[in-house]
Amino acid sequence: MGGIALPGGCENGTVEPAQPADRVPADPTPPDGQPPLPPAAGRPTAAPDGGRVAKARSERSPKDMALSLLVLLVPIALLLAFYRGFLGGEQPTVVDAGPAYEQARAANAFPVTEPSGLGSGWRTVSASFRTVDDGANLRVGYLTPEGRGAQLVQSNVPPERLLPAELTAAGQPQGPADLGGASWQRYTGRGNEQALVLLEPNRTVIVVGDARDNELRELAGALR
Repeated sequence: MGGIALPGGCENGTVEPAQPADRVPADPTPPDGQPPLPPAAGRPTAAPDGGRVAKARSERSPKDMALSLLVLLVPIALLLAFYRGFLGGEQPTVVDAGPAYEQARAANAFPVTEPSGLGSGWRTVSASFRTVDDGANLRVGYLTPEGRGAQLVQSNVPPERLLPAELTAAGQPQGPADLGGASWQRYTGRGNEQALVLLEPNRTVIVVGDARDNELRELAGALR
């Protein structure tokens, strides 16, 4: 009676072991002249050099970072010191008001007076004389000893036009200010500014700015 073939290679009662399935090599070597195969999906790869650099950076101590910041700040501090100490940074530019006063006197449009006896803390930062459609204006700007702004305006422009232009339409008289016998009036101005106004037949004088009242009075009282 012939033997019965069984699965797995059994014949005549003898069981042969199953042959293992063919395995794919982990890193098959491509034939000569072929580019290498990419790594299999999910297989860990070696960290590039950039990974070691990033790790090294993350391990820097706060002291190292503070030293790096100090290296950047020192040149900036030196430049600021040079700018302020030698180039006069943040200092106002002082101008000579003499030419503006000379032009105003030469035009003979109105009587011109100039402050006299102001302390050394007063600095002239602007000065101009210009003719306009209905008159002429002499403007001299000052920086007060307290570091505030004040402007002296002398003009023959009619007051009904000059005052709204200089003090805004909201500028209103606030009462007299006795300064050397002249009839000065206190006025409100723009924002936090206040003004002293002297109305004369041939000219109007305005002292206006955000300076304190005592400094505005000092400037007005110095006019000669």
